[in-house]
Amino acid sequence: MLQSDVDATARETLRLIGADPQNWVPDRDGVDHNVAIIGGGQSGSTFAFALRRAGIGRVTVIDAAADAASSGPWLTNARMHKLRTPKELAGPELGLPGLSFQAWYEAHRGAAAYEAIDRIPRVEWAAYLDWYRKTLGIEVRYRTRLLRIEPVGEHLRLHIEIDGKPATETARKVILASGFPSNGGPVIPDVLSQNLPRELYAHTLEAIDFEKLRDKSIAVIGSAASAFDVAAVALEAGAREVHLFARRERLASEPVIRTRGYPGAYDNYASLPDAVRWHQAIRFRRAGSTAPPDAVARAVRFPNFNLHLGSSWTSAKPFGRRLLATTTKGDIAFDFVIAGTGYRVDLARRAELAEFAREILLWRDRFAPPADQADDSFGAYPYLGAGHEFLEKEPGRAPYLRNIHVFNPAAFVSFGLPIGDVPSFKRDIPGVVARISKDLFLDDLGAHEARINASIADDFDPAFYASAVWRSPNTVAAE
Repeated sequence: MLQSDVDATARETLRLIGADPQNWVPDRDGVDHNVAIIGGGQSGSTFAFALRRAGIGRVTVIDAAADAASSGPWLTNARMHKLRTPKELAGPELGLPGLSFQAWYEAHRGAAAYEAIDRIPRVEWAAYLDWYRKTLGIEVRYRTRLLRIEPVGEHLRLHIEIDGKPATETARKVILASGFPSNGGPVIPDVLSQNLPRELYAHTLEAIDFEKLRDKSIAVIGSAASAFDVAAVALEAGAREVHLFARRERLASEPVIRTRGYPGAYDNYASLPDAVRWHQAIRFRRAGSTAPPDAVARAVRFPNFNLHLGSSWTSAKPFGRRLLATTTKGDIAFDFVIAGTGYRVDLARRAELAEFAREILLWRDRFAPPADQADDSFGAYPYLGAGHEFLEKEPGRAPYLRNIHVFNPAAFVSFGLPIGDVPSFKRDIPGVVARISKDLFLDDLGAHEARINASIADDFDPAFYASAVWRSPNTVAAE
């Protein structure tokens, strides 16, 4: 199969499912968009297509990135060779094989090449997403940053920047789909942020000039996948040595999240009792976030890679142009340190949510875990409704919260998956779209009642079938 073939297959797929439904959502005065999607990466692009197929028009997708290449992590701060997830998982194609990664990849590399890969190459995934957007005509407004959401009556006012210039637009619904940054921000340990100048450390989320780390001694704090990825990239770029520090005495290697990947648990996870969902989150925390074997092997193959198990940093300070770290196993000097320490969920830290973050129902407001399962960080996650919508901490105080839908990792405790990653697409994108459709329909029920009860012209009149109307012989004779 060639590029032209996969394009033709995609066109045929779209022909067979029929034209997109017309927008059925009535216009409202003063409202620019029915739905504003924040983030134009894999999630935002898929939502745009799903909403279109649901007949929901006037949808906008905005992204702070300069262009498609810098939108999302795949060509920026993602440093793995392959995606973490199996290649067979349903993704942006929404059940349409002609739009799938497999169809696209086989067109470029052949069926045998697809059969040979276990997981999707990262750069190929980025290219597929670019093709997906172009094929479906999904328009992303780049260089457009959301600054603040302001509730105004029955809609939301979005304070944005377009190419650095302030503007406002309005929407009835907002989907937060910009990944990890929209949770609350990266976690940078105090031992770094409070003791070292900014030029001596970075977080894996940031752009890092690895060429400047050539011949340098580098420390990496953390032992999840992103930590091993950044360690490997530094080594591949010519770092003199890399030391990775893990708090655990052995690396996390039990991917417990897989135990709930079968259809029964996957499809019905949000219906589980709170205690069960909380326990699953705690179980994941205690098992640890596992790095794929190939990510570990990528770093371990270097003789100048050093793994420090059961070793935490207790302090750090400048040491000439370098830094000196004090760990639980001694002191050691480095030229630079990279924090692979994940992300926090803290809605109040997000400028776009800060105005009403105190009104959002959190897990700690709804559920009191047993003492042996206490976890302050999970308690800060939003307790979401069935359509991933924010709920009110105090019913009646902030009804607009139901119009903000969370499709990022802040939904983890409520829905049990890394929301925004491919495994969440099949279940959660249709669920969110269904809830948005229901809300928009019922909020305009008067208009829809008038529409569905409206008079309609007959398709035909009695003359159309008059010649076939049966008449008894007696009636004919009488005539």
